[in-house]
Parts: sequence; C-alpha cells; structure tokens
Amino acid sequence: MDKDRIAGTAKDFAGKVEGAAGKITGDAQTEASGRVREAAGTVQNLYGQAKDAARDATDAAAGLAKDAYENSGETLREGSEAVAKRVQDNPLGALLIAGGIGFALALLMTRPPRRPPPRWRY
Repeated sequence: MDKDRIAGTAKDFAGKVEGAAGKITGDAQTEASGRVREAAGTVQNLYGQAKDAARDATDAAAGLAKDAYENSGETLREGSEAVAKRVQDNPLGALLIAGGIGFALALLMTRPPRRPPPRWRY
C-alpha cells in the first residue's frame, strides 16, 4: 500500500469530520473547508492507487520478461525442431514457400528508380 493512499484516506476522513462539524454548527466556511479537504484526500488516494497499479504492472512485466529470457533457448530450440520436422514431412511445400519468399524479396529490392519531377517549360 502506498503512503499516498494512507494520507489520502486520512485527509478524506478528516474532511468528512470537518464538514460534519461545520454542518452541525451552521458554519458554512468550515463545512466548505471540510469538503475541500475531503476532495483533496480522495484525489490523493486515487493517485496512490494509480501508483500501486503501475508498480504492480511493472513488476508483472518484469517477471514475464525474466521468464521469457530464461526460457528463450528452449523456445528457440523447440521452434527450430518443429520447422525441421515440417520440412522433413513436406520438402516440396517448404521449397515452394522459400521460393515465394525469395521472389517477393526480389520484387521489393528491384523497384524501378524514381523519376525526377518534370521541369516546367515556358
């Protein structure tokens, strides 16, 4: 729990007490001051909740990244074994796919050169 959440809850409670005291005594200024303090406490509490949520998300992302890094060699090995098995099962399909990828790369790399913009002639 974040210290902003604790302080915000305390301000919220103090604002409610001050507002109630102002309402009982009939002092509008004290009641308004209590409502302002209550609102400030609520905002600070929400800020603390956001910080907690961001910290939790960061910790979760770091844990996932660490797991992925630790298991990357195994995942890569499993992937390459799966590709090798597919190629062994269907060599003609693998050859056609490789040829299609090569053809697409050749098309991308051999674009016609850009023509210069036309000049204005008067």
